[in-house]
Amino acid sequence: MENSRCYFVIDMKSFYASVECAERGLDPLKAKLVVADSERTERTVCLAVSPALKKLGVENRCRLYEIPKNLSFIIAKPRMKKYIEYCCKIYSLYLNYFSDEDIHVYSIDECFIDATDYLKIYKITPQNLALKLVEEINKNIKIPATVGIGTNLYLAKIALDIIAKNAPNQIGYLNEQEFKDKLWFHEPLKDFWGISDGISKRLKKYGITNMIGITKIDENKLYKEFGINAELLIDHAYGLESCTMQDIKNYRSKNKSVSSSQILPRNYNYLEAKVILNEMVLQMCYRLIKENCVAKGITINLGYNNWQNAKGTKMFKVKTNLFSKIQPIASEIYNKIIDSLNFIRKISISFGGVEKAKYIQSDIFSNLNKDDKEKVLMNTILQIKEQFGENSIMKAIDYTESATQRERNTYIG
Repeated sequence: MENSRCYFVIDMKSFYASVECAERGLDPLKAKLVVADSERTERTVCLAVSPALKKLGVENRCRLYEIPKNLSFIIAKPRMKKYIEYCCKIYSLYLNYFSDEDIHVYSIDECFIDATDYLKIYKITPQNLALKLVEEINKNIKIPATVGIGTNLYLAKIALDIIAKNAPNQIGYLNEQEFKDKLWFHEPLKDFWGISDGISKRLKKYGITNMIGITKIDENKLYKEFGINAELLIDHAYGLESCTMQDIKNYRSKNKSVSSSQILPRNYNYLEAKVILNEMVLQMCYRLIKENCVAKGITINLGYNNWQNAKGTKMFKVKTNLFSKIQPIASEIYNKIIDSLNFIRKISISFGGVEKAKYIQSDIFSNLNKDDKEKVLMNTILQIKEQFGENSIMKAIDYTESATQRERNTYIG
């Protein structure tokens, strides 16, 4: 169709593993390599598995001990800084062809590109332009890439996830009619972007196991089950997507939050986990101070080693970013929701209603002089950290056996 647009979704195959292969002068498609920190334990998660190992049945995100003992492979320690460097190189290559206004970085190894206007400029077909990009990335950066091409953002993503991986040149294309012809009867539904295991199970209650099933059911049933999200399901079942690149660039979230989570390296009892809680709250307060923001409330979520969860939320009387104000509330929530008989393996904290600190707001119990001194102290500590490193000034609690912040400060990402 003349008025249809052309979008690319470009994904680097097994990105972390491919970078490690490129650094070693190995072919990412032939080398057997996993990215994992073997210095921890055999239960450590493999962040990436090379395509050659995947062909042998090794699953991505597996644990080291799950890889068959009869396979010979290289173990590469994760280097996030190196992966970011490669990501920047790839993005710079895109800028040789497209304006940054037409590029949306979806993740460290995947991006969307609105290629519509460039096809006329370069006098080239979508497939040939995509192939040119793949070849240049492979030639200059030594990383294999896969491309999905679609007449809207959704179809481009589906072309990448389902069509391209089975294409000889790793490039897939879909328009609305081809989507219906090729994928209306495709199963399982969870292969489609936006349909999780949970959504798939809820659809199965109505006998729906493929996209054409969504188009056949009474829409009222879908709206009753999924609410407003049913509209998206119905559109996607027909291969429709109204969102454009300009919509993505113009989007601004109404509700802002700051969050942090940790998967703990071992089982923590409730006293040890409280150390982690305090460390996380402090770091998040530093972030608010640095960005001159305040928060309206806090939510804490605890994950136990038996897969159960506990959650608590409380709003602040006054918007704040001060540790002395937020820590007691965090402790109050923690003490209320904690099951002291269970071991903790994950802690997630979120500050809600985050906004710029426009003016000082206080209640009748506040000591403004004390609050101002704390803010000055926290800003001073931030300046020291920026100049001399995150671990240049720490609290005594960070040196206890159960603390993790000193080690986490050495990580990237």
